[in-house]
Amino acid sequence: MPGVNATITLDISAKQSGSGDLGTPQVLVDIAKSMEFSPGTAAVGQANVLFSDTRVLAASASENLDLAGALTDALGATIAAAEIVAVYVAAAAGNTNDVQVTRPAANGVPLFLAAGDGFALGPGDFTVRTYRNGVAVTAATGDLITITNGGAGTSVTYDIVVIGRTVAA
Repeated sequence: MPGVNATITLDISAKQSGSGDLGTPQVLVDIAKSMEFSPGTAAVGQANVLFSDTRVLAASASENLDLAGALTDALGATIAAAEIVAVYVAAAAGNTNDVQVTRPAANGVPLFLAAGDGFALGPGDFTVRTYRNGVAVTAATGDLITITNGGAGTSVTYDIVVIGRTVAA
């Protein structure tokens, strides 16, 4: 079946050390999470939309990524997502400015709680957001993600991957 196979994993292994009267106490944190998507549109855990790109924004520029009819995938098909299940954004390490990711006040995909909400990624930073049940994409009223170059003087480069489905599960 045509569609998207994807595995998204998160592994955090951290150790905090200190000093004490009778030794050196340590706190260990080990977290491993995984989310898988198989080809399809009929159920939670399925996907058939994949958009991936390395993009460049001029100094102080911004762009709206339209997930319902404007972007094309690597195979040349126009993306018309009904739901988004994962978004990855990475700012290039060589950037000088931040890459800002926001939900525009008008027509934004509700990836954040309120219109205008978002976050900044400094050079080399990345984020992965997953939505097992999907976040609704509504053509013309809720289909945009805004990416902004957070400063003047230099361009920024970023990678983006969006996984979704064309039918709400």
